[in-house]
Amino acid sequence: MFKGFTRFLQSPGERLKSFFGPDSAAASLSEPRIIPRQEHPVSRQHFSDAALKVLYRLHNAGYQAYLVGGCIRDSLLGRMPKDFDVATDATPEEVKTLFRNSRIIGRRFRIVHVRFGREVIEVTTFRGKPGDDHGDQIAQQSDEGLLLRDNVWGNIQEDAIRRDFTINALYYSIADFSIHDFANGISDIEARTLRLIGDPATRYREDPVRMLRAVRFAGKLDFHLDPATEAPIRELAPLLMQIPPARLFDEILKLFMGGHGVETFRLLRQYGLFEMLFPEAAEAMDELPWAEPLVEAALASTDRRIAEERPVTPAFLFAALLWGPVQLRQAAHEHGGMPPIPALQAASQQVISRQLQHISIPKRFSLPMRDIWDLQQRLPMRRGRRVFQTREHPRFRAAYDLLLLREAAGELEPGLGDWWTAFQHADEHEQRRLLDKVGANPAGSGAPRKRRRRRRKPRGDNGDA
Repeated sequence: MFKGFTRFLQSPGERLKSFFGPDSAAASLSEPRIIPRQEHPVSRQHFSDAALKVLYRLHNAGYQAYLVGGCIRDSLLGRMPKDFDVATDATPEEVKTLFRNSRIIGRRFRIVHVRFGREVIEVTTFRGKPGDDHGDQIAQQSDEGLLLRDNVWGNIQEDAIRRDFTINALYYSIADFSIHDFANGISDIEARTLRLIGDPATRYREDPVRMLRAVRFAGKLDFHLDPATEAPIRELAPLLMQIPPARLFDEILKLFMGGHGVETFRLLRQYGLFEMLFPEAAEAMDELPWAEPLVEAALASTDRRIAEERPVTPAFLFAALLWGPVQLRQAAHEHGGMPPIPALQAASQQVISRQLQHISIPKRFSLPMRDIWDLQQRLPMRRGRRVFQTREHPRFRAAYDLLLLREAAGELEPGLGDWWTAFQHADEHEQRRLLDKVGANPAGSGAPRKRRRRRRKPRGDNGDA
């Protein structure tokens, strides 16, 4: 993976101890452990040209410049880093003066994006303590502890304390190529432990999204949560309701579109976070025995496609996540006498409206998602020109994939998916034979199984429902 570092590609504990020795846990927040270049495997060869340009321009202008966080963590784990974050003592305005291809973004956290073609390097100014008096610099917290604004500048030691996890408080200096470990992060990488810096409950209240980041890193890196970091999550999960839906949409993409969606989903369920993001989907999983297997199958399919570097779309994933609620609402409308197609359309609108209260789904994804749902009723209709119209629909492939997952999860009797598989690969003569075989029963197989409601699990520790 990395030239010249074959010895580093052993187990994480072995390879880190071989470079840092058994006393690597001696770092502290006030006195960082500084690992010189010859004692660590992180190389500039691992970094993008854009990241190096930003680092060197800041350094040559007299500012401190460090690569920080995930790119250093991943390099130490033997992974090729993809995203590069730079920390500096230059203010956002000073950074923007140095880079014409940059812009200051954010109100809650002011940062600078420096763009090189399609690559964006995120540059942040060292942050100080939000409670200190900093004159014109602004920090604001709600009564519940939520950081509403955090634009107070400080030094690198204060910035390290403000980082979320110890494994992300690692700074690579472009001045001498050393790594500064402020929070025992290397020791935690050796132990494959995810640990918050500071009091976990306080840090989660400052920014509830940290609970999602904890789950994401645990799933992605195969780390375990430190007991103190883990303990408050289930109790504090409702704090996610304070987060703007647009920000949560970005977090959902990171959670489910990073190649480790299945494990991440299971952790979200385990810690009571999933129902804060997708409340109606969680309710459907209590009612429908196939709803949770369907979501896991969709996530597994997405993980495989990402591993194979094939394209993926959030529209398909959201279609699978919310299909259970759509089916429950559609059944209720049909029970009230509404025909199936209007019932599906009404159910789709209601499910999306409720979901948007929690997570913003842009129309470029919600409209294709509705097409995928609508096609679920057209796929069983296999007569005449309708079949070819369905086959030529731009969302047909995604709808067909969802159909296969529905059969595999047990919602539908198998058969319809096999028919469509054969039809796609058949010549004209074979297609005619398949259509004739459907005969007088155009709906054929693909009928839903008899609906069984799942018993709700007891909520109390004493077994009382």
